[in-house]
Amino acid sequence: MSSPTSAFTQRQIFFFWLPLAASWLLMSAEGPILQAAIARLPDMETQLAAFGIITSLEIAIESPVIMLLATCTALATSALNYLVLRRFMIWLISLVTLEALLIAFTPLYGFIVLTLMGIPGPIAAAARPGMRIMVLWSASIGFRRFLQGVLIRQGQTRWVGYGTAVRLVSSGGGGILLAVLTDLPGVYIGSTALMAGVITEAAFIACVARKTVRTLLSSREEPGTDALSIRDVARYHAPLAATSFLTLLAQPLIGAGLARMPSPVENLAVWPVIWGTLFIFRSPAYALPEAVIALISERRIKEQVRRFCSLTGILCTAAMALLVLTPLFRVYLKQVAGLPDRLARFVVPAMLLALPLPFINSIHSWFRGQLMAARRTRDIYWGMGLNLALMAVLVVAGVLLQTPGAGCATIALVLAFLAELYYLRSRVGAHEGL
Repeated sequence: MSSPTSAFTQRQIFFFWLPLAASWLLMSAEGPILQAAIARLPDMETQLAAFGIITSLEIAIESPVIMLLATCTALATSALNYLVLRRFMIWLISLVTLEALLIAFTPLYGFIVLTLMGIPGPIAAAARPGMRIMVLWSASIGFRRFLQGVLIRQGQTRWVGYGTAVRLVSSGGGGILLAVLTDLPGVYIGSTALMAGVITEAAFIACVARKTVRTLLSSREEPGTDALSIRDVARYHAPLAATSFLTLLAQPLIGAGLARMPSPVENLAVWPVIWGTLFIFRSPAYALPEAVIALISERRIKEQVRRFCSLTGILCTAAMALLVLTPLFRVYLKQVAGLPDRLARFVVPAMLLALPLPFINSIHSWFRGQLMAARRTRDIYWGMGLNLALMAVLVVAGVLLQTPGAGCATIALVLAFLAELYYLRSRVGAHEGL
């Protein structure tokens, strides 16, 4: 039985983590809302598949900036370090914006989507306008995650959740209004709504972070042993950026596999729904690494943080099972996701195979958070490399064997994360004192 002290510690961890989890959970609702709007418009299959290609490519482009959240949470320990991190962020978002422009407006798009990914021509053509609409997506994400990391480091996690609520209202509400009031194709509506959401959220976070940043900058202490240079930040962040890139390559990799498996249009159309639904139940685990980074310095509560991560995984898996294993799931697919029965039959087996993922992700986040806090980011990179390599092998095997697409992709996802989890556990054990 937990002592009063340990119970109080669990409550502290919960309330520190809750706004971060709420942020991820609200973000997880964004995709299904927009997919549901697109599913009710003309040319539904092509538009849904194109929207999935856009989101997977944009997420791959933004991969270098995704982990600015973790980097700033771990390293924004002083005014001087904040200024160094800010310079680093500006360079990084400039580079990813250039990358987005090159892909959206040059023949590079055709090479990536048609040649490398093997996406059917009509889907690739439908997706390209969305890529052009979203050229500032990565810059907005990077700026926002930089400031969110500063807020988390200073214990101001509530603003992270509020900011995502603002984003969801902007993107979800905007997407629904565009679908109702205009005749725009689904890709235009989804891309415009996503872009409006991230810009609105970035502006909100910039406003609420002003006081925290001003307070941080007012404490101009003398440089100490923890003072950072741009090189130090790059050395810490580079493995995380590479990890994020490898992580986000999973979506285009799966998309390329689905395009070469039986029923490619149907599988490409339902995969964003599968991924979005999984994201809802995995999202609480995505909030755990930053909580672990911020709290793990309190050695006395390390065991409590570990227990909290395990409990989060158990509850998320139970919640997903409650949906997938009951008739409620059919109602969700038809009434919420807007999928007809002929497409829903591709979704159900894949979701059953994916049931262990929320728990796996929670334990995975516990190990990643420990390694980030100890500045062992290179181990995280190699773990994700193992994940992606195994996933690629399994997807290629699925293509060669012509297995059912969505089910094969889900099995590859689960087995790849299990392999990475085993590796991360071994690396944490290898470092004394973690």
